[in-house]
Amino acid sequence: MTIDALAPDDSGAMRPVPRGLFDVYALALPHGHGFGERLPFEAWQSPDDHGCAMLTRHAEDGSIGLIVIRRREDMVWTVISEDHALESIEAARARAQAALVNGAPLEPVPSGVQRRTPLHDLEGREPSKIFSMLFQPSHQNVAWLLNQLYLSLPRPDRNWAADCQTENFHTRLWEAQLLASFREQGILVTQPVESPDFRIENRKGGAAWVEAVTANPPVRFEPVGARPTRQPAESAELFFGSAALRFAKTIGNKLQRGYADLPHVAGMPFAIAIADFHAPASMMWSREALMGYLYGISAEALEINGERIAVGNEATQLLGASGFPAGLFRDDAHSELSAIIFTNACTLSKFNRAAITAGMPTRGRRYVRYGKMFDPQPHALDGLPFCLDVTSEEYRGLWPQGYEPWCAELEVFHNPFARHSLPHALLPEATHWFEQDGAIDNRAYYPNTILWSGTLVLDPEDPMPTYETIPAFLEDLAQRRMAKRKKTG
Repeated sequence: MTIDALAPDDSGAMRPVPRGLFDVYALALPHGHGFGERLPFEAWQSPDDHGCAMLTRHAEDGSIGLIVIRRREDMVWTVISEDHALESIEAARARAQAALVNGAPLEPVPSGVQRRTPLHDLEGREPSKIFSMLFQPSHQNVAWLLNQLYLSLPRPDRNWAADCQTENFHTRLWEAQLLASFREQGILVTQPVESPDFRIENRKGGAAWVEAVTANPPVRFEPVGARPTRQPAESAELFFGSAALRFAKTIGNKLQRGYADLPHVAGMPFAIAIADFHAPASMMWSREALMGYLYGISAEALEINGERIAVGNEATQLLGASGFPAGLFRDDAHSELSAIIFTNACTLSKFNRAAITAGMPTRGRRYVRYGKMFDPQPHALDGLPFCLDVTSEEYRGLWPQGYEPWCAELEVFHNPFARHSLPHALLPEATHWFEQDGAIDNRAYYPNTILWSGTLVLDPEDPMPTYETIPAFLEDLAQRRMAKRKKTG
């Protein structure tokens, strides 16, 4: 999909929509970026930003179409017209010009449809510290993007805004990111019932139900300013330790609710989508713990006869006194669960990067992402280190669309004993893990798969670090900022 950069019409009544912004707006459509054979090639918006027109061209017969969306009174996008038989591009632009009138009344909220509560309206509630961060200049892009996704949800829970503002911020952040990840792939996303959270469908992969959940800490902690936890040094603890136990208990609680046996779910694939918040910054290293719990396997690098090789180990139990079994996907005891959907990047930083690489302003900050990405070399035992400015061409060039996609870190772990398998084609842009010839293999959509990462929000005068200097850089940065606060305060 390409959106041409055009000059506004001479009348000034409408202006072109940049590609990145258009892709955000399109996430509000039922199929998101799934336009089928009718591909958008121009987009315009009204000066008040309350209307958007998309010009489409059929891939085979070249016919011109026009889709017009407008904001409702609660700011939710709604399709007001759709025509796929216009005589020319000029006619489509003229129709768009007539539809995108500045100051036109907002569309009414249909009778019987829940009016969306403004996400910024606290209604007297005390916001959590992490929600309050959205009012800071460094996170205003996050606030804007999160609000756009909230307004794009088909039918969010009535308490969605209140939960997001207070103690359930991460749960709602994950639901918003899931919506973006699904619709970015052109999937039809609906919320026809209270649970499971999403019904997803496309032409090639059929349909499935997805329940979203977060792995939370045994004892609640304040995430803002919390010291990051370190990756366990021992392989057994990394794969089968406390993080694996948190995943096990979280997934187990969802399985006990019997979603797969509900009348509207029965006979269809059912997946649980999980994001990890069980400890400060634990998502930077807990991916291995999820794999350890699901498949009962671990891997470590050992030196044998002078050569470093990867050695796999199996386990039937997780570490600790609980004796919790490992290997959820090693037999058919939970065949009702088709797959686990996961990301290690459900963060404010992810939203910031998605917004900035799509063209939103940096607001006087520099954003640097560092970490390791997948090494495609055979038998590679470690990832490839990187440290890049998020606004750089090198960083944007990691992905074919020229900006960071929502699915960049999305992974699907398939249950080989699933009663109803989740088709890979239903989530075509995710990384899929599956059993093949007795081993766990994977297939990635994006070649530059990020294994783990961190993101720094720097002042313009701060030096650019390298991957090797990150530890010393972080220590020096903390000292300089502390000294700056003392000087000003």
